[in-house]
Amino acid sequence: MDQIEQLIDEARRALDQASTTLEVQAVETRYLGSKGSLQALLRTVGSLPREERPAFGARVNAARDQLAGYVARRRSDLDAVEREARLEKERFDVTMPGMPFPFGRLHPLSATVSRVKAALIGLGFEFVDGPELEDYSHNFAALNYPEEHPALDEQMTFYVDDVRLLRTQTTALQGRVMDHRRPPFRIGTIGRCFRYEAVDATHHHTFHQVDVFMVDEGVSLADLKGTLKQFAGAMFGGSVQVRFRPDYFPFVEPGVDYSVHWNGRWLELGGAGLIHPNILENYGIDSERYSGFAFGLGVERIHMIQRGVNDLRLYLENDLRFLRQG
Repeated sequence: MDQIEQLIDEARRALDQASTTLEVQAVETRYLGSKGSLQALLRTVGSLPREERPAFGARVNAARDQLAGYVARRRSDLDAVEREARLEKERFDVTMPGMPFPFGRLHPLSATVSRVKAALIGLGFEFVDGPELEDYSHNFAALNYPEEHPALDEQMTFYVDDVRLLRTQTTALQGRVMDHRRPPFRIGTIGRCFRYEAVDATHHHTFHQVDVFMVDEGVSLADLKGTLKQFAGAMFGGSVQVRFRPDYFPFVEPGVDYSVHWNGRWLELGGAGLIHPNILENYGIDSERYSGFAFGLGVERIHMIQRGVNDLRLYLENDLRFLRQG
């Protein structure tokens, strides 16, 4: 019995000296654990006279309950102290301004593509995707290119094999649509194009182009100019002027380049014209009954004009100083 009292006194002194809940847990394990001091005493019951065993066992159990109470109270006290210390350490002034988090934004080209699509869809055009790996027939032959045209030079095109190439223009979609559709239709497409170019401020081997075409009865240059006026108004403001000047493209007749009057000067946007009758006839569309127009422009060109960007390379260099300007 004296040994039990001695253990209780030792355990209480150890608990009083414990300054953290971890130290309390260590004391609990030392005295109340399965291999602790009280359990060791209980295993000595068999060595006592038979008449003393019940009283000894009962005293050990009472001591265990007593120590468990001491441990719980000491742990509770230290829990409160530690919680206060932790709250004090983590205290912050809720009235201070928060730290700004960096946020993402659309790439300038992605934002411009969205605006282009919104403007043209609002004019009734359906957007269709075409493959970037194109075949020679759709990229050149179907578009009325003569065999001696400079664009057919291998130095202007990335050929994959004898009949496949990276498309040089999104106009290649025209034949793919006319393969299986009959007029009337209004189609737009937008995507990457590739040409073998020396990269500088105004040329790049990879660029983005939007191509738009429409085929129906009675389509004329007036429809083309009206459409381009509405499109330019959506992109540059409703009062912008559009100008046509004669130009040559194999897939249109007549062909024009078109410009917008922006910040006091005329700026060329792209090429356009009425779809060449040869193209319509090649796909079984009666050119006496149907006519159509087509126009294309560089997506980068729109953003460059509006934001005063003077180097095409910036769009593919992923320089955050440029991208953050929007």
